[in-house]
Amino acid sequence: MLTVTWVTAKLLRHQGSSVGSLGRGGPVQVPAPFEYVRATSVEHALELLERHGPEARVIAGGHSLLPMMKLRLARPEWLVDINDVAELDHLTEDGDQLRIGALTRHAALLASERVGRLFPIVHDAERVIADPVVRNRGTIGGSLGQADPAEDLTTVCDVLRAQVVIAGRGGERVVDMADFHRGPYETACEQHELITEIRLPVQGRSGSAYEKVERRVGDWAVAAAGGVLVLSPDGVIEDAAIGLTAVGLEGLAVDAAAVLVGQRPSEEVFAQAGRLAAEASSPTEDQRGPVDYKRHLADELTRRVLRSAAARAGALADVSGG
Repeated sequence: MLTVTWVTAKLLRHQGSSVGSLGRGGPVQVPAPFEYVRATSVEHALELLERHGPEARVIAGGHSLLPMMKLRLARPEWLVDINDVAELDHLTEDGDQLRIGALTRHAALLASERVGRLFPIVHDAERVIADPVVRNRGTIGGSLGQADPAEDLTTVCDVLRAQVVIAGRGGERVVDMADFHRGPYETACEQHELITEIRLPVQGRSGSAYEKVERRVGDWAVAAAGGVLVLSPDGVIEDAAIGLTAVGLEGLAVDAAAVLVGQRPSEEVFAQAGRLAAEASSPTEDQRGPVDYKRHLADELTRRVLRSAAARAGALADVSGG
């Protein structure tokens, strides 16, 4: 156990915080004092969360929590570090699903040949998440747990119809991705619980893709789209999923995906799905662009990911890029 005051200030100064602005009218860039403890197992982490109560928070990569603490938007009294919990760091192919430990780093997902072969959409997204420093430390569990509307892996897991395993003192429960996020920055994982695993269903004759527009490399998305297509043996689309990032769509673009089912991959049907996806979005104007521009991106990016997904499913000889 460690009370973090000047130690944290030194660490965050090394990470680029404006500690020197304190006392000169600038924004606060040093967290309020907090206690720190390292967990050694899932059970130990759960015991610590229960013992220290509602003001305890889990930390792994820290790229979401620490900036909020530096601005004092978050003021946890305890940080429970789970980086030593080896059981949370794994990639396991188990029958018809890939099980990903919540502590698996972005860099490990990007480096995995198995992940790229089964779910190319994950590699697409991981290549455009932040920068190597963040990818080396950030985790899939932390990304999903933050529930940021502009976060890339949320859309990826939505379209892959992932399941999230949540552990508590009373045991585990499995939550469908559709039910995991309850709104911006809010999830089904309670404060005394821990995300332990993400499960991705493996499907044959399927293809997936993710594409993102950002103002600069490593930035949050202006808009992004993810898509999955599953083909029948004769090349007809038998299942589809479309998701959007950063444009106000909660969950999947159900109507856009529905027009694809029963059709053969073609530019015409992809264009129809793109228009419906854009109509389902609800972007807001901000420094990243006006509403019309973001809706245009939702349309165009949907078409692009559907082309790529169809090509990766092996049935795109008759579809050309537009």
